[in-house]
This record gives sequence, structure tokens and C-alpha cells, in this order.
Amino acid sequence: MEPPVYFQDAMIEGAFRFMVHDHYLQSLPESETEMRDVFCFAAPLPLLGLVAEAGLLRRYMRRLLRERNLAVKRIAESTEWRRYLPGG
Repeated sequence: MEPPVYFQDAMIEGAFRFMVHDHYLQSLPESETEMRDVFCFAAPLPLLGLVAEAGLLRRYMRRLLRERNLAVKRIAESTEWRRYLPGG
């Protein structure tokens, strides 16, 4: 973590062989912020996992990240973000 420009989520144990999600934040003009995600993962089974990654998991994870980012944007651009702070 390098507040306020970078943080990382990493799977310690779970369904995937590994999963790392980097978030890069950059200030833009007009008091805006850009967030760029770098998401890396590997399916649990080496050979079968490659087939699953290519055929299903990549599309699923892209859709999941797009939906999550839309939710983050909606919350950040409203007053709803206050609910996530202590005492909010």
C-alpha cells in the first residue's frame, strides 16, 4: 500500500491458484480521480484451468470488475460513501 496512490488485494487462500489485484489511483484536473486496475489470476488446476480461464473465467472476471467499478463510481460520486466511514 502507498496511500493515496496504490493498494493491492492478494488472495492468501481460496479457489484460485493465485489472485492479485492492484489498484492505481491518480489525481486528475477538476478534482477527479482515475483508478486503474491490474488483475492477475490463475485457475486452480493447471491444464484444465487453462481451458477454464480461456473459455469462461476471463470473461466472468472482466464483467465482475466492470460491475464493481461502476458500483464504486456510483458510491464515490454520491454522498453514499459516508456510510463506509466510522460513525457513518
